[in-house]
Amino acid sequence: MNINEELKNILEWIVCIIIAVILGLWIRYYIMTPTQVKSVSMEPTLVQGQRLILNRTIRLSKKLPERGDIITFEAPTQEYLTESDLKESPIARYEEVSGGFDKFVHNVLEIGKISYIKRVIALPGEHVKIQDGKVYINGEELEEDYLSDSVKTYSEGGVLVDFTVPDGAVFAMGDNRENSHDCRAFGCIPQEKIESIVLFRFWPFDKFGKVK
Repeated sequence: MNINEELKNILEWIVCIIIAVILGLWIRYYIMTPTQVKSVSMEPTLVQGQRLILNRTIRLSKKLPERGDIITFEAPTQEYLTESDLKESPIARYEEVSGGFDKFVHNVLEIGKISYIKRVIALPGEHVKIQDGKVYINGEELEEDYLSDSVKTYSEGGVLVDFTVPDGAVFAMGDNRENSHDCRAFGCIPQEKIESIVLFRFWPFDKFGKVK
């Protein structure tokens, strides 16, 4: 084998590796990816250490999740809304990453990015009211079969308790209402910040299957 043939083989391998990396990133960003539960906010539905497969096709379909779906989304920059924020808009605040490379590292490689996992409670245009430990959607009490009867819902920070979900956004909370930092504190999540819907749990094996 001469030098030209060796160089050609090396270049072919480099091209194959680049294609494989690009394909892997595309699948991870747009199709599905594994993740590990790292907080207590969704207990007892999801427990720390459990591993999930996330469906990320929502980024391609541009559809909003449905009520009851468990989603992941980018953590807002502003952790708590104030009353003046609420008067302006009940949508979570984000500081956008600037620069093409920094955006790639943050959004695609997800290095340094923090994501939350919560359950969708209300959809665009719906009026939400949290009162006396219960959640009301458009004036009707929300039936939450995934919660035990002892769970009560109160506002986190005392701000977001009576509002209408803006267009192109969802209101989400953790199932562990007393130990969940969620939309009650930082506002509704805009569609472009929603990353995925939980597809199923694959670890531990005795809990394998779709998460309800």
